[in-house]
Amino acid sequence: MFSSLSDQLDKTFRDLRGVGKISESNITEALRDIRIALLEADVEFGVAKEFIAKVKDKSLGADVLKSIKPGEQIVKIFQDELTDLLGGDQQPLDLNPPARILICGLNGAGKTTTSAKLALRLKKEGRRPLLVACDLYRPAAIDQLAKLAEQVDVPCFTPEPGEKDVVKAAKAALAWAEQQGGTVTIFDTAGRQEIDEKLVAELKRLHKFLDPRETLLVADAATGQQAVSVATHFDEAVGITGIVLTKLDGDARGGAALSMRAVTGKPIKYIGEGEKPEQFTEFHPNRMADRILGMGDIVGMVEQVADKVNEQDAMRSMKRMQEGRFDFNDFLEQMRMIRSMGPLDGLLGMMPGFSKMKKKLPTAAFDDKRVKRTEAIVLSMTPHERGRPEIMKGSRRQRIAAGSGTSLMEVNQLIKQFGQMRKMMKSPGKMKNMMKQMGGMGGGGMPGMGDMEGMMKKLGGGKPGGKFPF
Repeated sequence: MFSSLSDQLDKTFRDLRGVGKISESNITEALRDIRIALLEADVEFGVAKEFIAKVKDKSLGADVLKSIKPGEQIVKIFQDELTDLLGGDQQPLDLNPPARILICGLNGAGKTTTSAKLALRLKKEGRRPLLVACDLYRPAAIDQLAKLAEQVDVPCFTPEPGEKDVVKAAKAALAWAEQQGGTVTIFDTAGRQEIDEKLVAELKRLHKFLDPRETLLVADAATGQQAVSVATHFDEAVGITGIVLTKLDGDARGGAALSMRAVTGKPIKYIGEGEKPEQFTEFHPNRMADRILGMGDIVGMVEQVADKVNEQDAMRSMKRMQEGRFDFNDFLEQMRMIRSMGPLDGLLGMMPGFSKMKKKLPTAAFDDKRVKRTEAIVLSMTPHERGRPEIMKGSRRQRIAAGSGTSLMEVNQLIKQFGQMRKMMKSPGKMKNMMKQMGGMGGGGMPGMGDMEGMMKKLGGGKPGGKFPF
């Protein structure tokens, strides 16, 4: 997500920081490169033009030009303007009773999946969500929502077979919802390949009947400027209250996210970055701006990790690391914990400077098949061998390779790397130096472990029963 834009911005800002004295000419040159990068990232032309004009106006201020580090000042101006472009502050949902949420969008954008993901998120927040299938044209959509609802353990209303009147179906759904005692009702509606009169008319009827608190447009981020046009049309039809951007994990450009807020004036409320129900997060403009600028999103990473990690297990592993007793049993536990969080490159992508670090790593570093092969090697060890890695010599290693379906070279490599990792864990100085190097790669720097611990406590990690992943 935003990888090409981030790379170009990083290059431009590096050049600016290297200039001894900032002038109007080198600011103009740098902003020209940034404007091209924005347009290549699929940002709408008018949005890009206005954005560059604002940044240029503030960058040419006397305080910036005469400051000791003008390059850093311009980066800060860009960061602030980018946050503002993305919406300023995070906009929560209006869930005052009757809390009804209407989900709309084109076919293929991910409406049905988004409905289930939103239901799961609201459920984790302590609410009692209900799902309602209102796509009367595609039986597969109704079946899909019912299956997803079962997966996230949320009650789901399906209309009578053959029902063609969407308002009649919604009326029956409201009666059902009253009996269920839910606090939020999410309506998944029909879509089309493109906006047509029939779709708009049906959506208007349903919207008028339900009078929802929230009307969320689900838009595929990979469609670029077309998504901006779609948002404008839906807003004119029913007055959307927010946007959900999906498939951000597969889009290297991401310009739709930068354009939609500016063009429609409606906030992006959530983003989807994967197929799993848990891969659905609130959209925070300031955090997204930091990610685009290569400064990472430590708070987002901590929140994502905290949701998946058992505090007691994590603390036990940390203590064993500090005492130099970390073994392959702990390693296996850590591997499974990490895999439960989804794609590793997505999680590490929230670390400051990771985009640079990723380029230096082999392409197979985040290959899920490779992770599975590593897990197979560890599972082929006996519990005794996992607890005492030093006893694994020739014949044992050959048996492990045969049992895991891997080569002796792979087994030797894993055991060697594990030994090196244990040595590093026993040396706090080396660990601290490694963390410092990782932090120095990004624009914003990475907090030390002490800072991370404080952040976790703020997020609830320090409370009894809370989560603490480190």
